[in-house]
Amino acid sequence: MTALAYRTPGGRRLLQGVCVVFCTLSLAGCSTTGRSNLTTGSISRSFSKPVEEMNEVELRQAEESIGRAYEKSPKDRNAGLNYANLLRMTGKNSQALAVMQQVAINYPTDREVLAAYGKAQASAGQLEQALATIERAQTPDRPDWRLESARGAVLDQMGRTDEARSAYRSALDIKPNDPTVLSNLGMSYLLTGDAKTAETYLRTASSQPDADSRVRQNLALVVGLQGRFSEAEQIATRELDPQQASANVTYLRSMLSQQNAWSKLAQDEKGKKASATN
Repeated sequence: MTALAYRTPGGRRLLQGVCVVFCTLSLAGCSTTGRSNLTTGSISRSFSKPVEEMNEVELRQAEESIGRAYEKSPKDRNAGLNYANLLRMTGKNSQALAVMQQVAINYPTDREVLAAYGKAQASAGQLEQALATIERAQTPDRPDWRLESARGAVLDQMGRTDEARSAYRSALDIKPNDPTVLSNLGMSYLLTGDAKTAETYLRTASSQPDADSRVRQNLALVVGLQGRFSEAEQIATRELDPQQASANVTYLRSMLSQQNAWSKLAQDEKGKKASATN
């Protein structure tokens, strides 16, 4: 399968939609950028499984629990970061932005807070403001790789591809082989139709010891878009509970069918199997 359809502006929006499901969010630049180790870890320690492995019902329950903690201590930095992150993961971008605005007021010089604020702005569609917030948080003498990766994700959403990839590579200079940054870089190539290069970066990302399921779901997407759907299904269902695995595969089929591609992929795979048996 070719990737010509994904070079259009509409294709860019479509693939960003896919990333929201498969990355469970990160920043919409596909990005796996989103959650810092601090906030992800502190959320995960409160529940029986990592948030990136939760299904929709579990995410809603986590959101309610963290929301109560935030309501009790609205000036608590970590409670605000965790609550905003879960709100973004459940699609409540406007509410997440409102939470992060309050956290940023209380912690105006905290770079992790400003990075999360920028991500919330981007998720709410405020791309120019998000870029300004992230760039304001960065310092040239002590650059933060998370901010560079977040900046790349916003630039990708704005269509400034070369600048986005430069930001990802700057992040990798600071934190070599980080799986989230490698995944962001790979998805940047997918957004411009270069699925083969995207797969190279995503395979490297998924091979890292600290790669999570969001990275592997991006890899499944890239493999599926190249027509290797059986392989994509195997990747998409690995290490996930049956409900989440089924949801991911169903969504992947749906996105491919919107491009009039699923039937072609199915026929191609049948043809390959028939050829192999002859």
